[in-house]
Amino acid sequence: MNVKSKQIVQLVALIALGFVIGTYFSEKNTKPVVIFEDHQKPSAGEIVLASYSPDEMASVVSLNQAFVKIAENVSPAVVTITTTKVINTPSYFTEDEFFRRFFGIPEGGLKQKSTALGSGVIVNEKGYILTNNHVVENGEEIKVKLDDKREYDAEIVGTDPRTDIAVIKIDGKKLPYAVLGSSEKLKVGEWVAAIGSPLREDLAHTITAGIVSAKGRNLDLGNTIGSFIQTDAAINPGNSGGALVNIKGELIGINTAIATDGGRGNIGIGFAIPIDLAKKIMSDLIEDGKVNRAWVGVGLQEIDDETAKANDLQDIGGALVNNVMKGSPAEKAGLDFGDIIIKVDNEMVKDVGHLQYLIASKEVGQKVDLTIIRNGKEKIFKMELAEWPDDLAATGTGEPEENEIEHYGIKVTEITPLAAEKYEINPDESGILVTAAERDSEFKAGDIIKRIDNKKIGTVKEFKEVLKGIDKEYFMVLVKRGQNTFFITLEKNK
Repeated sequence: MNVKSKQIVQLVALIALGFVIGTYFSEKNTKPVVIFEDHQKPSAGEIVLASYSPDEMASVVSLNQAFVKIAENVSPAVVTITTTKVINTPSYFTEDEFFRRFFGIPEGGLKQKSTALGSGVIVNEKGYILTNNHVVENGEEIKVKLDDKREYDAEIVGTDPRTDIAVIKIDGKKLPYAVLGSSEKLKVGEWVAAIGSPLREDLAHTITAGIVSAKGRNLDLGNTIGSFIQTDAAINPGNSGGALVNIKGELIGINTAIATDGGRGNIGIGFAIPIDLAKKIMSDLIEDGKVNRAWVGVGLQEIDDETAKANDLQDIGGALVNNVMKGSPAEKAGLDFGDIIIKVDNEMVKDVGHLQYLIASKEVGQKVDLTIIRNGKEKIFKMELAEWPDDLAATGTGEPEENEIEHYGIKVTEITPLAAEKYEINPDESGILVTAAERDSEFKAGDIIKRIDNKKIGTVKEFKEVLKGIDKEYFMVLVKRGQNTFFITLEKNK
């Protein structure tokens, strides 16, 4: 065989070998990838992309199963509450005696039934249900419907508007109930599920999932005490009083409010009352019919950056005392205006709402240690908590003169009988009077300046001397307006 023939044979052999090798590896690479072992095998050549390793996939399946278990085990304990009340609808015709007599309309107007929808959670086999006060308040008829379609009339055991908690009760047999967890142990970022009746009764026992977005939210909800749990689990009108549960299926909050940006629907910002606080309120309402709320007896306001600088604080936290009520535990213990409460026992105070929550969680008569900062130094005050008084108001506390002066955008003068009469204040009040203030000032005419930089002020001379002696960038001014006292933080004039 000549050389040329040998080259041709070798070339053919190489081509054949390449074809065999290519076919072999092509078959290996087209072998399908299966995510689940029991997954139906795809047809030849089909590729199923796997996002998880087997161990990771097991974790995902376990998480999925956890929410399935929550729906199975907790949802039956969540109830739909329908509250009916009768309201009068007065109009011109109902107010006019002739029309009332002619048409037979009763005095005060026509009566019309109004219904409201909410949710609740059965918490024990006796039929006690936790819900929101605003769900059942003023309700003349309260109906409770379970997941298994059973319906009951409910009675109100007790309500607490300050925490928006209410306890109602039904009489039934073999009632499902939720297991109570601990909101204190709850961590930001944990998975949670919300269960309730959003918008309509036919959407009862809707379950949504999300995470704990934040804890200790201090919301401006009027006179409400709360250090709320924030979640992005979907909560809508009708969910109020429903359950917020952790991944174990434990009840850790009672859904109560949403942020809507002007609308009515969920935008991923919902709030729940911590179950630790709800448990105490529920226990008091069941045992005593009222809440035995602990009380310190101070007025409070938030610490901002400027206030922190004025007090040489390293951290912006705690709560500023702007009033000490007469006869209160705070007065007996020696707390004073300008004190900054930073700790209750061993718990650091984050803000005003957190401090209110910590005290509300205590028992009347319980002894606590309050750590405060006064004049840059830490002090500990021991006190026995009293019961919240029924009437807090009972515990509360003329022409410009020639010596009127102007500083920091305000005019002030000493309190004279004429000035006291003009501004309707007590002529024996200590401090100096604000008679005028610039439009953008935080002061108002009639304000009484009690202290500047924690120094008592009684005369215009003292006012000028204290201002002159200010040697820091920010300082605080204690102001009394009506029956309220509060601090205003000012920046020193350059």
